[in-house]
Amino acid sequence: MEWQIPEGLKFTRRHEWIREEGDNTVRVGVTDYAQDKLGSIVFVELPEIGRKLRAGQSMAVIESVKAVADTYSPVDGTVVEVNEALPDQPELLNQDPYGEGWMVRLQTAEGCEKVELLDPGAYAGWIRQQEEEGEQ
Repeated sequence: MEWQIPEGLKFTRRHEWIREEGDNTVRVGVTDYAQDKLGSIVFVELPEIGRKLRAGQSMAVIESVKAVADTYSPVDGTVVEVNEALPDQPELLNQDPYGEGWMVRLQTAEGCEKVELLDPGAYAGWIRQQEEEGEQ
């Protein structure tokens, strides 16, 4: 199976993506790989606007027919926007994880702490490694 891994994004080893939007804000969501592994998503719990997050801290919860999974902030930041459509349409995470299925927008500080971020090629290699380990 091939998963979408768009150029211009960075990725975490926990399968979140991050897009820098200028003006010290970033948009964050879960990857195509993550939504595929979760299966049909039925519920999303997003953080409150104004919540301060540390890099690596749980920021949201996704519930699917298979599992409940935390998602984690890839950077230190303050939640300035959440995707208001997701609570009523959690399936957007399955249908368009890099577009309409984004989760939060964070305001970051100059020199903020980040978890290790992977470029698309490194993330593709990480997924291959995960899949190979899963088959053993």
